[in-house]
Amino acid sequence: MTTILITGANRGIGLALARTALEKGWTVYGSARTQAQADETATRLGPAFHPLAFDVTDHAAVRRASGKIEGPVDILINNAGIIGPDRQSTLDMDFAGFAQTLSVNTLAPLAVAQAFLPQLRKAEHGRILTVSSQMAWMGYGKSDRIAYRASKAAVNKVMQGLATDLAPEEIAVALIDPGWVRTDMGGAGADHEASDVAAGIIRIADRLSMEDTGKFFKWSGEERPF
Repeated sequence: MTTILITGANRGIGLALARTALEKGWTVYGSARTQAQADETATRLGPAFHPLAFDVTDHAAVRRASGKIEGPVDILINNAGIIGPDRQSTLDMDFAGFAQTLSVNTLAPLAVAQAFLPQLRKAEHGRILTVSSQMAWMGYGKSDRIAYRASKAAVNKVMQGLATDLAPEEIAVALIDPGWVRTDMGGAGADHEASDVAAGIIRIADRLSMEDTGKFFKWSGEERPF
């Protein structure tokens, strides 16, 4: 039986990931920022869903939550993220908002991975996937939403490094480009349904091997450049 932990499981891609994993018969742990959100998600998803309440930027709370899972975690998906402040131009930056974006999108995935490493090490084949963005790509110079772009480019590098450091333990680490998804963040005019993207991410997670560690994948399965 596969056990998966998904951060930000109460809405958007995270909720779709939880539903997809439950449909496969997996044991699903999912986090939300508050107990009320976690409990509401559990009510929606049923008894096979195990709610956890923690803000991913509260590293002490993340560590406390990890202590509630005694058994192995086969897959960790760092999904929780924010788009960043209203003002995030290189010429007009909300620096406090920029710092918060980095805290959620870059630092938190590493903190969560560290906190749940004991459970991942108990698994026969531990895997860590982090939801990044096509907007992280270094191949073009678009400057809109630059705090968000920078946070996702940074988490790509952090997770690439984590893949290197966990390779001796055969814990695979990969990054996911979900594309433009119809969620609260992506908006109604986005290209993809959250359920389709979630199904693609779960397929990647299910077959992720050490040959794939350190790589960046589109949700549909193709490797993409950083």
